[in-house]
Amino acid sequence: MKRPVSLAIAASLLAVPAAGSLAQEPVNSSVQSVSYADIADLADASEVVIRAQIRKQIEVEPERSPGLAPGHVRLFIEARTLSLISGPAAVGESLRYLVDVPRDSKGRAPKLRKQEVLLFARLVPGRPGELRLVRPEAQLAYSAELEARARPIIAALVAADSPPVVTGVRDALSVPGNLVGESETQIFLETADRSPVSLTVLHRPGREPSWGVSWGEIIDQAARPPQRDTIAWYRLACALPGRLPSSANLSRDPASRSAAERDYALVLGSLGPCMRTLARAD
Repeated sequence: MKRPVSLAIAASLLAVPAAGSLAQEPVNSSVQSVSYADIADLADASEVVIRAQIRKQIEVEPERSPGLAPGHVRLFIEARTLSLISGPAAVGESLRYLVDVPRDSKGRAPKLRKQEVLLFARLVPGRPGELRLVRPEAQLAYSAELEARARPIIAALVAADSPPVVTGVRDALSVPGNLVGESETQIFLETADRSPVSLTVLHRPGREPSWGVSWGEIIDQAARPPQRDTIAWYRLACALPGRLPSSANLSRDPASRSAAERDYALVLGSLGPCMRTLARAD
């Protein structure tokens, strides 16, 4: 028999964004299916990251589950904190939250009791022990390997020198050099906190083109590309638009505009794709 869950509790714990978006079922998720960008997305949006064990689940009635995806069920979960990976120390032992999971082949809610999970969440103000998952897929099956992968990402995100959040491209300008085949392109990025970030692409005769990123006011000609699967790489590869915005290209000369577009494409190609494997609401 399904036990009722109060609308007040359900509303306070409802996942953001839309709770009806696809969530990963803990028994099906694996560390191999979770990419660096997946973990960084979740950790970057979280106030707390918690290893927990599910103690009780209550199915929320469909009429009290707005936005629920077809074939899914919304569960009210009571869990026990096993360890706090990141966040305030005063989380408490008892946890409560909502999660949407796929129904099994018989149309029933999966049995999650006693399963260990890794939760990426925010605290509900004024409601001790209540969590709001940062995304519908923010409950992952726990494994020591997943925790080992998540910890350095979390540490890098909260470090004092962590790269800022990149939100777009502000300006781009390519200028030719004095020699044939010589040019330099500067690409200035928009960031959430307005801190300066720039990309420099250099072409020198007889050499392969090179580029680098400068995280600060000083443009470092010796800057190098970020290493893949680092926060610096994540801030660029997972945020830069797929093409150089026409409005950002400052040159009026067609050749210079083409050079800026070419060099921007070179940067994206060097960074490689931002691979995500978890279902996302956005």
